[in-house]
Amino acid sequence: MTKSDYFSSEQEQLARFAKAMAHPVRITILQLLSSKACCYHGDMAEELPIAKSTLSQHLNELKDAGLIQGNITPPTVKYCINKENWAKAKELFVRMFDEVALEEDCKK
Repeated sequence: MTKSDYFSSEQEQLARFAKAMAHPVRITILQLLSSKACCYHGDMAEELPIAKSTLSQHLNELKDAGLIQGNITPPTVKYCINKENWAKAKELFVRMFDEVALEEDCKK
């Protein structure tokens, strides 16, 4: 049995979302984007106390996980929340937390 046989696709997706969100800068980026329809890379670079190259790395991690999407219109890149995947992430996290809560209830 291989690892891919053991873990469900939902478990792997949830882990990917969690990994992408496992940095305070990325959480801040998600909060910033959730408060606006979209945001340009340059605008985020002015708001966050990190180098543009570091910001790009964090944006790429979030984009690779599918939590955000970017539209390239040279010379700018505009990012926004990927609403479909954001809803999926929320569903998976809620389900996991509910399952853990049920397991805790069983231990009492």
